[in-house]
Amino acid sequence: MKKISIYLCLLISLNSHSDEFWHINEYFKHHPKQEQLLNDFSKVVTNLPIQVKAKQRRPIKISVIYPGKQISDYWKRSLSSFKARLDLLNIKYQIEEFFTKPGVEIRKQAKHILQSLKGNPDYLIFTLDAKKHQKIITQILSKGKTKVILQNITTPLKLWKNHPPFLYVGFDHQLGSKLLLDRILQIHPNGGKFAMLYLTDGYVSKMRGDSFIGNLKQHKKWKLVGRYYTDNDENKIKKALEDLTTNEKDIQLVFSCSTDIAITSAKFSKKNKLDFTINGWGGGSAELESLSLKKNGIDLTVMRINDDNGVAMAEAIKYELEDRSSLIPRVFSGEMVIIDKSTTKEEIEKLKKRSFRYSR
Repeated sequence: MKKISIYLCLLISLNSHSDEFWHINEYFKHHPKQEQLLNDFSKVVTNLPIQVKAKQRRPIKISVIYPGKQISDYWKRSLSSFKARLDLLNIKYQIEEFFTKPGVEIRKQAKHILQSLKGNPDYLIFTLDAKKHQKIITQILSKGKTKVILQNITTPLKLWKNHPPFLYVGFDHQLGSKLLLDRILQIHPNGGKFAMLYLTDGYVSKMRGDSFIGNLKQHKKWKLVGRYYTDNDENKIKKALEDLTTNEKDIQLVFSCSTDIAITSAKFSKKNKLDFTINGWGGGSAELESLSLKKNGIDLTVMRINDDNGVAMAEAIKYELEDRSSLIPRVFSGEMVIIDKSTTKEEIEKLKKRSFRYSR
């Protein structure tokens, strides 16, 4: 327990100022070869698997620490698609899995990391879902023994330019929120009042939520009337909505930074007979079910081609085993599509077939 306390004392806050990150287009400007690597690698991800050519002396050891205890099935599907692709690639592996609540179980996450590192894994798959992960990841990267795959982040940290993670993988949060913004402006051409419901005060909230607010500020017809950090907790989401709707009337939009926030907001709206636009974020099973409701439910979402990120991690490991690491992009950012209540069942089924091709 003493080691865990030391690690936790060293954890430092992660600010989201633009000088800390390379946003993906900026990163390509500074690293021009990376964009072509990503384009080439994306074709591999979407194509059928080709078995690994290298002979393995032993199974690779992988530790996965995910904030998967939530309504969103993103993390569980990611793990399913990752393992399925590894199997199809004929890669021998041993995997250790830990699931925690997003953003709030920092001590438990630190404990799992320390526990997994004792086993000297070849790969550690983790995320940057809270402000307090940077230091512990820095320590792992500086030792260079375990390769780190950072999931759900596509903006490389400049701090790690000399000792970068093996792979940043996910779906660009800012791009997803921009896609939502463009559709919302079509739905509400006259603007109106809106509120922001964040997760924790961390990376994902800032990339999804603050980027949305920044872009919407350019449209003078909109007025921000509330911001709430909910920790992705159902009770906190409800309290935020109660406070918002008590103090403000005629709200046009409640922007949700996660699936859990979106689904809870939709239930709250139905129960209280309210009428404001609710977006999802991710397009997993719960959101698709909510979107399919003729009345109530969410109104639109940005749907990730979910399994691409699990496939990308597996293919990157195959490249490493085949001594082709120079062909692995530093960042893999997957495809996203906007869908709403006007999207046909046939279109959604096609997207589901692509998105959940390994994780059905």
